[in-house]
Amino acid sequence: MVKEDEILEELKRIRTLIEPKPAPPPPKGFWAEFLDFLSKYKVMGMAVAFILGLYLGALVKALVDDLIMPIVQFAVPNVAWEAIEIGPFRVGHFAGAVITFIIIALVVFVMVKITRRLGVE
Repeated sequence: MVKEDEILEELKRIRTLIEPKPAPPPPKGFWAEFLDFLSKYKVMGMAVAFILGLYLGALVKALVDDLIMPIVQFAVPNVAWEAIEIGPFRVGHFAGAVITFIIIALVVFVMVKITRRLGVE
């Protein structure tokens, strides 16, 4: 019977460990609620990520506009490809936007791949 009692005691300890903890009481007062909101939804982290994302997008756009697109223009000399129009449609401008998007997506893909390899996520 001693072994069964030990097993029963161990099962009781396990039960107490896996029981869900009661929810903490909601904060009282406007300021405490506001601070709880900031910490619960990690607002500061989201703000930092948003700001960094904006400037990273600006950096990648500058890379494309200032370094990569001149190479494209060098490859197709004497062609103002952004000024190509078919009727009312600015086909050249759209083609430039598509090329820019593809290059930006490629740069972001490479950056994500490098950061994952370095263990920064």
